[in-house]
Amino acid sequence: MLMSNQKLKELVNRLSVTFFDKPFKDHVRFNHRLRTTGGRYLPAKRLIELNPKYALEMGDAEFHGIIKHELCHYHLHIEGKGYKHGDRDFKELLKETGSPRHCNPLPSEVNSFKYKYECSYCHRLYKRKRRIDTKKYVCGKCKGKLVAI
Repeated sequence: MLMSNQKLKELVNRLSVTFFDKPFKDHVRFNHRLRTTGGRYLPAKRLIELNPKYALEMGDAEFHGIIKHELCHYHLHIEGKGYKHGDRDFKELLKETGSPRHCNPLPSEVNSFKYKYECSYCHRLYKRKRRIDTKKYVCGKCKGKLVAI
């Protein structure tokens, strides 16, 4: 069961005070439309959005790591320091707080390939979520004919 927005804000504030010694004063919410990321920080709105699938499918440690990562963006942005992934300030704060640089893939998304194709010449395997036209596409390695498995 997913936690309420109030409980989510309390969790984020507790992690912020514990790891950053600063309160979290802005907004946080779940965004069900996030697909490829665990969360994001929107500087213009000072809003943290979190992927609810990570709260449901992964353990608390993974979800707390995502929150800490987004809090790194948040606190550096408020302080006027470099808050983007490539900035030195951001990388240093990640290390200090023990926050992950990237989140792990969701278990439900790992083996989601519906279609498999094999090159009839070099036997290279291609896994795809969408079906492809084998008359139109060929092997990227040797230009051989692709065969659906």
